Amino acid sequence: MRISSNFDSGSVEVIDATDPSQIRLRLRQDNAAPFCQWFHFRVLGVAGTPLTMVFENADDAVFSDGWPDYRALASYDHRNWFRVATTAYEDGRLVIRHTPERDNIYYAYFEPYSFERHMELLGLAESSPWAQVVNLGATVEDRDLDLVVVGRPREDRKAVWITARQHPGETMSEWFVEGLLERLLDGADPVARRVRDLACLYIVPNMNPDGAVRGNLRSNAAGINLNREWRDPSLARSPEVYLVREHMERTGVDLYLDIHGDESLSYVFFSTADEVPGFSDGLAEQQRRFAQAFRAASPDFQTEQGYVAGRFGDELLTLASKWVAWHHRCLSLTLEMPFKDNANLPDGLTGWSAARSKRLGAAVLLPVLQFLEE
Repeated sequence: MRISSNFDSGSVEVIDATDPSQIRLRLRQDNAAPFCQWFHFRVLGVAGTPLTMVFENADDAVFSDGWPDYRALASYDHRNWFRVATTAYEDGRLVIRHTPERDNIYYAYFEPYSFERHMELLGLAESSPWAQVVNLGATVEDRDLDLVVVGRPREDRKAVWITARQHPGETMSEWFVEGLLERLLDGADPVARRVRDLACLYIVPNMNPDGAVRGNLRSNAAGINLNREWRDPSLARSPEVYLVREHMERTGVDLYLDIHGDESLSYVFFSTADEVPGFSDGLAEQQRRFAQAFRAASPDFQTEQGYVAGRFGDELLTLASKWVAWHHRCLSLTLEMPFKDNANLPDGLTGWSAARSKRLGAAVLLPVLQFLEE
């Protein structure tokens, strides 16, 4: 038996793998910050072998309250993923029990979104007659930070911004963008055609490519949580935010969606801008109508469960959607998807999944269209 993680987004620390029934592991911290929760590794030579894999430092995870009811994901081909038995104990351990049917198997915190697939997504956009890929600059580790622009800016077109994966371990957010782009670039889809007529869309599929490749949960290569940098970003520590914010200044923003995943809550919901200084009654009504339209477009979305008021405190305007709502005085929302499952529509085999994230991304075009037409 061998355990490896030396690949794109791989992450685990192996303490002892001599006994398949007592595999001792640790969650690896981000490369330059004390965040841990993401794992992604491969186990080789274990067909028919009962595995008990114990993460001994699960209590150190940044969102340890997300472990109850969590089930890890497994895949034999790195494409088709399913949930496996997982138990959280009070003594700070997370235990995964599974008997693989084949010699080689992958385990992950959520379905990975590889950098290669990210490049293929950019290729999909570049080959479309309605889109182009614009390079905004470089990340801390000199990777490309790319923007997909759908449509051409005109005075009569609204500017719609969508960003994903500020936190690299929240891979469901880039799956969401993939579903959105596939529909948006479909020439036969009337909703997509109408959206393209009314708006120019600026979409960043991956705000944090360094962290994504490194297998980080929450930070970039400099150890910075990008979604706490929006009030005062810098080219030295958070060029990803600096470059996106700079481009927003040139285009303006009429609607902004920042796509995320939540480790603890088993729902799809918006984190809204109600607490942002200067939030108007007009924006409140736009926000209400957008959420209502999204709920009609996808039963996976709901408005009853979400974050409690005051959650972000003094950090409020360091967050992307809050800063954009304040600075650009526009409808600006954070969308959260679960790592576990949607409690309103549970799926025993896959829980919340890449496929459901993609469907949700496609569905968001309906509330976007309603917003544009109003």
